[in-house]
Amino acid sequence: MSEVPDPLPPRSRRVAGLSALGWVPVFWYSLFLFGPLALVLATSLANRGVYGGIDWQISFENFSRAFDPLYAQVIFRSFWLALTTASLCLLLGFPMALAMATASRKHRNTLVMLLAVPFLTNLIIRICALKALTAFDGPLATALAFFHVPHDPFSLSQNFPLVLFGMISTYLPFMVFPLYGALERFDFSLIEAAQDLGATYAQVLTRILFPNLRRAIVSGFLLVFIPALGEFVIPDLLGGAKTMLAGNLISEQFLKARDWPFGSALSVILILLLGVAIFVLRKVEGREVRSNG
Repeated sequence: MSEVPDPLPPRSRRVAGLSALGWVPVFWYSLFLFGPLALVLATSLANRGVYGGIDWQISFENFSRAFDPLYAQVIFRSFWLALTTASLCLLLGFPMALAMATASRKHRNTLVMLLAVPFLTNLIIRICALKALTAFDGPLATALAFFHVPHDPFSLSQNFPLVLFGMISTYLPFMVFPLYGALERFDFSLIEAAQDLGATYAQVLTRILFPNLRRAIVSGFLLVFIPALGEFVIPDLLGGAKTMLAGNLISEQFLKARDWPFGSALSVILILLLGVAIFVLRKVEGREVRSNG
């Protein structure tokens, strides 16, 4: 009796096995990302129960309530803070990444390590340390009083500039690392050639550096903008809950008001707005790439 030949050679079997393994992360991603998102969407269409539960009756009241001018102002303020944070991170992160990429190999590794060290500390600890530094009787107020610098000790903490500083110091590495990775592969002889042809520093930035770093800039901007938009720990600890942001509003609906449907509706609106912003940014990026050739 003759043996039936194997329809797949050994190499094809290995490739098929690897392809089958590829479905494992797809299943994991679908289960733990799209599953919770579907649950949030379903909850947003329900109603709040009498004692804080969920009344599973389809209603769009939560979405109409979310477009109240009071809540719209909170979302707009959150967008403005996230946009300001991402822009300032880009302004500060570009020269940092450029200095790291042009340093010697020995100093380059040291600078990368120093930038990554804060990630070894928990975010809450870092924010609480900053809060203690600027407290009423903290080291900053003590130093200003020692040098007889006029100041209001109550204004050093729990204010918007401190929130912005905390956001920038937290998310700055998310902007620096993509820029550093792109600058490390950049051919700096192009800058020397442009300067030999009489290009100014502004022309070098706008016509050589920025076009070659466009993808890294967009990636870093999104890496900062997306988590900054939903941030609620930093504004709550450093701002003293004086200014309501989208992250704080959503967390209060779930934890304090026990209005899960309304909190879910706010979350869905925030996700949709983020999706629109990312789509527009990618469209603009693709249009610029096609126009440049």
